[in-house]
Amino acid sequence: MTGESIMRAVFFLTALVSVLAVLLISLFLLVNGLPALAKIGLFEFLLGREWSPSDVPPLFGILPMIAGSFYVTATALAVGAPIGLLAAVFLARVCPPALYRLLKPGVNLLAGIPSVVYGYFGMAVLVPHLRGSILSAGILLGVMILPTMTTLAESALRSVPESYYEGSLALGAGHYRSVFRVLIPAARSGMLAAVVLGVGRAVGETMAVIMVAGNQPRLPHSIFQGVRTMTANIVIEMGYAAELHREALIATGVVLFVFILLINLCFSALNRGNT
Repeated sequence: MTGESIMRAVFFLTALVSVLAVLLISLFLLVNGLPALAKIGLFEFLLGREWSPSDVPPLFGILPMIAGSFYVTATALAVGAPIGLLAAVFLARVCPPALYRLLKPGVNLLAGIPSVVYGYFGMAVLVPHLRGSILSAGILLGVMILPTMTTLAESALRSVPESYYEGSLALGAGHYRSVFRVLIPAARSGMLAAVVLGVGRAVGETMAVIMVAGNQPRLPHSIFQGVRTMTANIVIEMGYAAELHREALIATGVVLFVFILLINLCFSALNRGNT
């Protein structure tokens, strides 16, 4: 067997392990989560407004957690997307090289900070002013998704051929007009993909959200009220859950998995549009 054949086999096996891991996780979620959906009822589970496992009979409605995940993610998107995308424009087309060498490592460092550190920052800075609420969690998640959005959007802008920019300048447009009217529209698929991945990061975040969101399993009526997201619900209760309660938490993971899958499908569709 030649060296090239050996490397091809190694790459195949590593790819196979990745695919098998996803398949096994999917199988575990479906096998352990679907029975709960059958016992509780799909519509009662997804649209139920009460989550009270200790009641007799127990109530397993996750609509408050779905709404909590949606509100927190939407707030994070409203905070993080404008800042992240404009930061990418600045880094790609405006920032002087000397300043870029200082700012870029800072953006990369944000991506490496552990979630619990972000959560502690939120507890110390945001919660005293905004309490444990949707707004606190949204602002904190907005900061956490900045590195993902900025890095991907910057790469999308840098991938646009320089001839687009030069052609715009040759036609008489200024620097900023060329950036916003030519380069950004040309890179819009990649920039949208950056936003979609940022949404996926926000939906899946757990630890920081638990520390600042208030963790109240109820439908909120204001962004200043506390909420519990789906990820937080699983983490908080899985340690002592048993029987149907445990199966309902795994079924919550199935719903979250479907949401993440839909986000990834959107990302794949945007990527295909960019190529």
